[in-house]
Amino acid sequence: MNKTSHRIYLAILVAIVFIVVITLIYNGISYYGLGLEDRVYHPDHAKLKPSGIIGHGIGIAGTLCMIIGVSSYMARKRYRFMARMGILKHWLEFHIFLCTLGPVLVLFHTAFKFGGLVAISFWSMVAVFLSGIIGRFIYLQIPHTIEGRELSLNEVRGMRTDVALVLRKSYNLGEETYNLLVDSIKKKAGLYQRNAVARYMSNYFRNIKTIHNVNSLLKHNKLPGTESKMILGLIKDDIKINQKIERLDTMQSLFKYWHVVHSPFALIMLVIMAIHVAVTIVLGYRWIF
Repeated sequence: MNKTSHRIYLAILVAIVFIVVITLIYNGISYYGLGLEDRVYHPDHAKLKPSGIIGHGIGIAGTLCMIIGVSSYMARKRYRFMARMGILKHWLEFHIFLCTLGPVLVLFHTAFKFGGLVAISFWSMVAVFLSGIIGRFIYLQIPHTIEGRELSLNEVRGMRTDVALVLRKSYNLGEETYNLLVDSIKKKAGLYQRNAVARYMSNYFRNIKTIHNVNSLLKHNKLPGTESKMILGLIKDDIKINQKIERLDTMQSLFKYWHVVHSPFALIMLVIMAIHVAVTIVLGYRWIF
């Protein structure tokens, strides 16, 4: 899947979620806005209530979305025979899609009214959804191969370019300009901050200052536009690699702690969901079957 196809694929997934949400709101806003005692008089009550043909149907669809989303992604990660079945990154994106669409459908299935044991499952689902957003952010901060495998620290370091050597060999720079450029990119002011937040903030502002200084230096020396852009791009790439190295260890640790929070809530949600489905079937609520 090339970049254009991948973007279209993601756009379709996002569009599906938005279309489903807008459709459900449009068709049921007059019903969902009523109190419980008034809903029985609404003309669509028989269809939109949790046991109604639409309410029950979207509950089943939402449950299947979450089960398929969780199980398929876990299987792709754990079973070797599935290792060549698509890129892990794309499986994760499909997992996120189904585990976003699923809770949306379940929310409308409840008609925004829930309590008892089901409420525990619902709020566990909300916790899983919100923690999933946080997990996705952390995941994006960890460098991965195109197949989705996490890169080790040595692999990330191997991506670095010897900027000083490239500047020396590839560009016709004066000695003073060369020394000033090398001096600018070698400053590591934030690395000595013990607090991670303070270190990130220090490095963030340091990097902005570095790019500004390099840009000013290139303009001052009146280098050709194309050459200036290439040098600036080279230094920006070096900064990005340094940022990846800086945050790799921290983000990998955070990701491990994130699993400690995300997984139990997902398990609670699935167990109570299974109980809810079993009780529903025993009581005779079998939708159209």
